[in-house]
Formats: sequence, C-alpha cells, structure tokens
Amino acid sequence: MSVRAESTDSGFVRWLKFNVVGVIGIAVQLGMLALLTSALGINYLFATGLAVEATVLHNFLWHEAFTWADRRAPNRLARLVKFNLTTGVFSIGGNLFAMKVLVEIAGMSYLPANLLSVAACSLFNFLIADRAIFLLNSPERQSM
Repeated sequence: MSVRAESTDSGFVRWLKFNVVGVIGIAVQLGMLALLTSALGINYLFATGLAVEATVLHNFLWHEAFTWADRRAPNRLARLVKFNLTTGVFSIGGNLFAMKVLVEIAGMSYLPANLLSVAACSLFNFLIADRAIFLLNSPERQSM
C-alpha cells in the first residue's frame, strides 16, 4: 500500500515548486513545438504530441529532484511509467484536443493555443502527481 509521506512543504509551497518546474516545461514545450513545426515542417498536431512528451519527461525529472524531493521512491522507473500513463496521457490528449479546437475552430496561432492548452491541463496534473504519483512506500506505515 502506498501512503503519502509526511512533508515539511505545505501544499502552497509544493504548488509553487510545481509551477516553477511548469514554467520551465512550458519553455521546453513551446521551443520544441516551434522547432518541430517551423524548422522541420512537422504538422502542428503531431509536433504537439512530441513536444508534450518531451516536456513530460523533463518535468518528471525536475519533480523528482525538486517538487517532490521529499518523497523518494525505490523504483523511479515504475514511477516514471505511472507518471507518463497518467499526467502524460492526459497532457497529450488534452493538448491535442485543445489545439485542434483553438487552431482549427477558433483560428488561433499554434503557439498561443499551446500555451492555453498547457494552462488548462495544469491543475489536474498537479493533483494527480501529488495524490497518485509522488507517494512513498513506507513499511512502518504499512504495518499500522
């Protein structure tokens, strides 16, 4: 059974840390999207999926080291897979849906549309990461 570790970080401090990582991740995602679409001529929807996945991997590493550094896990690979199958899948799906609507229906340019897409997915991603991904297996709590 997984339980949340006791932490010195308040929910607010952790939310701030999450957003610091998120801002850097937005730069990664927008940079990748611009590179893939403008420089390499890749379709904006396919490029969005690739850019989001690169950002999910980037953010996972920073969340492990910074946002939830107090919640170490014995198996980082399993945690990465879980992170990718939850927030990663939600982020890719949410971004692709929002991009399609904002670009093709609302007529927005793909970079501002992507920025809005990221913002729309952010709160859900924090809640899932905090409540379901960055948990700590605690043998002493399991025996309680």
